[in-house]
Amino acid sequence: MNKPDIPDLLLRSAIASSLALGGYQHLHLYRAGYRYIHVIGPSFLLDAAASFAVAFLVLVGAPWTLRVVAAGLAGGAIAGFVASRTVGIFGFTETGWDPAPYAVISVAAEGATIAFCVLGGVVALRRLRCDQSGGSAASNSSATISMPSA
Repeated sequence: MNKPDIPDLLLRSAIASSLALGGYQHLHLYRAGYRYIHVIGPSFLLDAAASFAVAFLVLVGAPWTLRVVAAGLAGGAIAGFVASRTVGIFGFTETGWDPAPYAVISVAAEGATIAFCVLGGVVALRRLRCDQSGGSAASNSSATISMPSA
C-alpha cells in the first residue's frame, strides 16, 4: 500500500480551493448581472464551470498537467481583469477594483492559484532532480511534494 503524501494533498487542496474561490466569484458576478453583458456574461459562466471542474480533478489527484490548466485558467482570468480595465474587452470596460469586493477576492484567489501551481512545479522538479542524482536530501525531507504521474 502506498504511503499517503500529505504535503501533496495539502498543495492540491490549496490549488483546488483557490481556483474554486475564483470560479465562485465569477459565478456570483454572472448571476448578479454580468449574464446580460454580450460575450462577457457567457465567459464568466464558462470560467466558473471550468474552474469548478478543474478544481475537483486537481483535488482528487488528477495528472499534474491539470495543475498547468489550473494556472492557465487563473492567469486567463487575471488577463481578462487587466484588459477590462485598460483596453476593454468586446467594448466592455471597468475601472478600479469594482465591483468590490468581488474583484479583489477574485484576483487574490487567482494569484494564489498561480503561486500554488508554481510552488508545486518547483518542488516536483527538485524532487525529480534529487531522485535522478540519487540524493538523499529530498527523500529525508517531509516538505517535498510529488507530482502524480500522467
